[in-house]
Amino acid sequence: MAPGTGFSPQTNGIDGGSMKETSMLAMEDQNNNNNNNNNDDDSLGGLASTNMRKPPRNLSVMRHCTSSTFLAESESEIGFLGLKSPSDEKSGFLPMFRSGSCSEKGPKQYMEDEYISVDNLREHLGTAAKFSSPCAFYGVFDGHGGIDAALFIKKNILNYIVEDSNFPTGTKKAVKNAFVKADHAFLNASSLDSTSGTTALTALITGRTMLIANAGDSRAVLGKRGRAIELSKDHKPNCTAERLRIEKLGGVIYDGYLNGQLSVARALGDWHIKGSKGSKSPLSSEPELEEIILSEEDEFLIIGCDGLWDVMSSQCAVTMVRKELMMHNDPDRCSSALVKEALQRNSCDNLTVVVVCFSPDPPPKIEIPRSQKRRSISAEGLDLLKGVLNDI
Repeated sequence: MAPGTGFSPQTNGIDGGSMKETSMLAMEDQNNNNNNNNNDDDSLGGLASTNMRKPPRNLSVMRHCTSSTFLAESESEIGFLGLKSPSDEKSGFLPMFRSGSCSEKGPKQYMEDEYISVDNLREHLGTAAKFSSPCAFYGVFDGHGGIDAALFIKKNILNYIVEDSNFPTGTKKAVKNAFVKADHAFLNASSLDSTSGTTALTALITGRTMLIANAGDSRAVLGKRGRAIELSKDHKPNCTAERLRIEKLGGVIYDGYLNGQLSVARALGDWHIKGSKGSKSPLSSEPELEEIILSEEDEFLIIGCDGLWDVMSSQCAVTMVRKELMMHNDPDRCSSALVKEALQRNSCDNLTVVVVCFSPDPPPKIEIPRSQKRRSISAEGLDLLKGVLNDI
């Protein structure tokens, strides 16, 4: 993203709704995009139909990271933050955090994306940890106008969260405060270019509770037994809610850009657009939050910058990752596969993806019960079907 410029014992097995060939994935994704062309949140428009050259591979520089940690603590420790619910206690579900990531600059001249992947927060923070239940933290930061904002937010956002007086009992308030504090601190860092900016998408997992915070057009998607569940909204200026907020604060949207300059409605940094600190700006640094309780059906999380989602639907990404995990169970290879597929689809942006798994095992095959009842078509229905086939 750049300035100015989602009863019978017999069964049939399917591999999680995955497709047999990459071309079928593309067909599924194309159908998804065609059905959403009129959605205000869709920034793609007719990208799939544009005639672009494929990104030059000589500019590709990939960064990979993979790590894992088991949640070995007892149920009583996980209840420290009041995260248990009756259904959770009955299920006895204990997530395991393991992640893989891939970041590539693609066809752009410079790499402005950053990401963070921490599978064990207590180990990462050491004596500064204020909690006893197992925690993890992940984030992607899509910079524009230089790398300063993305790099600063990546280095500091987690500290602002855990150092907030509301943490850990008031996690939502702590995360919201941290985004604003980090934004103001970036302005005060005199050695950095305050006109650079970044989107910010974080996932804080405490026990079984996952809190997604998003400011910008990066996206978090949950893989739930083969289904894609979007946990964030793309903050595009043309999105109805964002457009109303922007216009109420005196901003304008020109050709899909906030004040004719920025293709997102929320970001950290960009102080040349926000004006002075404390003033109400159409460009907001406040994140939208989504909280869920993880269950056994929740298999993995994908968080990625818009370079991925510009050319791929959320469901297509989940289908790809689930199929990859069933083959090799490696989240690092899954993130790399998503990035490579996005480049094959001519993504014209930096690409950063983090895949987080919640189990040490690969996703199981989804089995659909076959009914013992024999079904037949009526004579009227058969005639209708023949007529349709004859017209083809």
